[in-house]
Amino acid sequence: MTRFRIKLTLTILGLISLVLLLMGMYFAKVLENSYLQSLHELLSRESKLVAQAVRFPDVFSNQSTLEERVKQVAPTEEVRLTVIDEKGQVLYDNSSHADEMENHFNRPEFMSALKGQTGISRRYSETLRYDMMYVAVPVEQDSKIVGAVRSAMSMKDITDTIHNMWYSLLTGLLVTLVVGSIVVSRISFSIIRPIEEITRVARNITQRQYESRVRIKAKDEIGQLAGAINFMASSLEQQMYEISENQQRLSGVLTNMTSGVIFISEQRRIMLVNPAVEKLLGTPGHEIVGKLHIEAGKSFGLSQYIDRCLDKSEKFRQEVHIYYPQERVLDVNFAPYINFKGEARGVVVVLHDITEIRRLEKMRSDFVANVSHELRTPITSIKGFTETLLEGAMQDEETCRNFLQIISDESERLYRMIRDILDLSKIEQKRIPLQVSRIHLQDMISSAVAIMNDQAQRKELTITLPTPQPEIYLMTDRDCLQQIILNLLTNAIAYTPEGGAITIRTEKEDQIVKIQVIDTGIGIPEKDLTRIFERFYRVDKARSRDSGGTGLGLAIVKHLVDNLHGHIRVDSIEGKGTIFTVTIPYT
Repeated sequence: MTRFRIKLTLTILGLISLVLLLMGMYFAKVLENSYLQSLHELLSRESKLVAQAVRFPDVFSNQSTLEERVKQVAPTEEVRLTVIDEKGQVLYDNSSHADEMENHFNRPEFMSALKGQTGISRRYSETLRYDMMYVAVPVEQDSKIVGAVRSAMSMKDITDTIHNMWYSLLTGLLVTLVVGSIVVSRISFSIIRPIEEITRVARNITQRQYESRVRIKAKDEIGQLAGAINFMASSLEQQMYEISENQQRLSGVLTNMTSGVIFISEQRRIMLVNPAVEKLLGTPGHEIVGKLHIEAGKSFGLSQYIDRCLDKSEKFRQEVHIYYPQERVLDVNFAPYINFKGEARGVVVVLHDITEIRRLEKMRSDFVANVSHELRTPITSIKGFTETLLEGAMQDEETCRNFLQIISDESERLYRMIRDILDLSKIEQKRIPLQVSRIHLQDMISSAVAIMNDQAQRKELTITLPTPQPEIYLMTDRDCLQQIILNLLTNAIAYTPEGGAITIRTEKEDQIVKIQVIDTGIGIPEKDLTRIFERFYRVDKARSRDSGGTGLGLAIVKHLVDNLHGHIRVDSIEGKGTIFTVTIPYT
């Protein structure tokens, strides 16, 4: 913008200089023509006056009379007067000796005078050594031209006047340029400054600095332009703020969605993914954006449905299985992206991971089947033995007693199963409030072992209690913790062969307390380790029923540990034994 200011200043000064020069040349020419016209008229009058005075033959042919007559008519020597005969010979000159002067026959003014005209000529005088103006008029005697009278005057005064005028003009021009430079610079600054300000704001707007404003309060067109720029900047700032807010909201929604969102362009390339998709596909977003969906998704079924949605522009829902990075079941919604012209320009894919839902549905189905199966067994036994008694077996006292004992055992087993189911339901729904109290861990474990001691002695099992030192105190729910230990002990006793050993260990580490129940039982196969906390899941079904177990003990333990904000882990080697480790926060 500085170059434009300089250009504007130089242009205005150039125009001023050109106007002054043209005006100076015009006035100089006018002045010169005015001087020349006045001089011409003066010389013409002088020449004609002298020509009238010397036209007589006795005067024109007599040199002394001629000289005397010329001096009478024109006594001053301001005007140079020269009398010339028809042959160009100088008869008289008031500035030089006539005898010493050359022939003037070839002088243009003289030649014009011989033709009866008034001759005018401007040239450098070799005699006087400066420019002269010559005016010659004919001298007539009886209508015959016998010579000419030439008057001349120096143009030195006119030339000096013109030179002085040009000097004054150039001096004025220089002063005008100096003063004009200051004035024009201020004027150009006042013109360019608003433009520079508007340009600055426009440049800031292109750099997303929408808060910039033009600080001009003028009422002219530039002020109106500045107001329009400010209004545009304010409108852009508001629109960009709204766009930014919408983008932030959209980004927040997409980022925090548990469902995956993918946008595929009409060129079948992935243009947008959210973090949930990265987790589902096991690939960072920056590595799949820009790639073809069939290359990035690594699922033929998913890509097939995307192509269908792109080709047919229809909205539909489909369940898709993917196997990388791990097997998942996805509920996928496919919808075409329609632009403002109503044209399909891509596909929006929303992926819901329903793997856990399908797993829970299977668990629920298995639970119903297991409950039905487990309930049917004791009910069938009770029904069968009852019918047998009713058909006459009651008459045999010993048989009747055996049947009634079996009915009593199955009834007890059915009662325990229903009680465990109800307890598990309450625990899952957190309907059992925690009664937190300070307990001595080793004492509580000792009381639980005492309860299970009879069962252990029947199988000749050895139970080793934790060392009493150091003493460990916990702020937790006593009933929950006792039920956890009782269920783990029950499980260990049930799956440990006769003569085996069970060891209980306690340990305090930082902010947690660790309780381990170690047995030398049959162990758990590796493939079953992830499922042993499921309801009614049994590794050895026949052994579990014989032991009177309901298949719900470890499921209850898992939920009780979760209620106490703890964690349970199982380590087992088939044929060598199992270690259950419970960690509970120490408070």
